[in-house]
Amino acid sequence: MKPRGLTQTETEKFYDALGAKQDGAGYYEDVTLAQLSRFADFESAISIVEFGCGTGRFAEEMLRLNNASYWGCDVSATMIQLSKKRLATFSERVTLVKSSGDLSLPLPDNSADRFVSNYVLDILSADEIEAVLREAKRILKPDGLLCLTGLTHGKGLFSKAWTAFWNLRFDLNPKWVGGCRPVALTDFLDGWEVLHHNIVTVRGISSEVVVGSKKGNW
Repeated sequence: MKPRGLTQTETEKFYDALGAKQDGAGYYEDVTLAQLSRFADFESAISIVEFGCGTGRFAEEMLRLNNASYWGCDVSATMIQLSKKRLATFSERVTLVKSSGDLSLPLPDNSADRFVSNYVLDILSADEIEAVLREAKRILKPDGLLCLTGLTHGKGLFSKAWTAFWNLRFDLNPKWVGGCRPVALTDFLDGWEVLHHNIVTVRGISSEVVVGSKKGNW
């Protein structure tokens, strides 16, 4: 697995500058996120944690499905402000936190029904991914669901070629791809029961969808 491409400070600056343009990735993310929603049963959620809220676009979709409380964090102050504006309608149910980059989240054990992270783990190092998943396991209730998406390795000739091109851009300058690179999330899921896993490819870009639970608790 490739090392982390951007430092914490570089990541924060990149996404502060990107701002609302992040939603432009919807052309390949939307199909993936729709599949995640189909298998994550957000309708029955009571409490949702999102690691990397971005512009709040997916949080808005989740909160329209239920009366859940929502806690989201992001390293970008710009993303937090965009999320606050987007989620103003649900403000009584929403807590948004500007993260310092600390992967230990200020949340109680066994407190969330869903732990969500979309297109964030593919920015982190292997050690950081493992740390986030340990926090997810701590925070989730025994019957809670881990809900992940991210860039992954291509399937099929065209998608494999696109993956190689993406990796080349990452190697030359990770800022060109926001520090993101293809990751196999399933490599990090020891101790989890995978309830749904699929790779979705749109215009050659492959994304992984994972829904899981703590082993023995589903």
